[in-house]
Amino acid sequence: MTNISRDSDVVELNEPPRFNYGQRVRTKRTVRNDGTYCGKDVGDVLAKKGEEGYVMNIGTFLQQHYIFGVEFILTGNKVGMKTRELEAVDDDDDAPAPKKKAPKASTEGEE
Repeated sequence: MTNISRDSDVVELNEPPRFNYGQRVRTKRTVRNDGTYCGKDVGDVLAKKGEEGYVMNIGTFLQQHYIFGVEFILTGNKVGMKTRELEAVDDDDDAPAPKKKAPKASTEGEE
């Protein structure tokens, strides 16, 4: 029972997820149905390389990996993706605006 087959020795869950809810992401490769996507045949393309979508859910797999539920814009497919299969889309329009700090009140003249 000590021979556990894993994708890698890295345990992503020791760190916070790389992507956040609502973040726009892009696939690094074409993703096909491995038989776990209902309503599509095995081998059907679920997301093409470079296709963009938004992170809708964040879960875990085998107590090792984060799985990001991504809804793709063009197809509407909702696919579970590992961190290594995605990259962030760095569009300024999609990035949240930085929070402005309130100016500090002047303390001159106060005693």
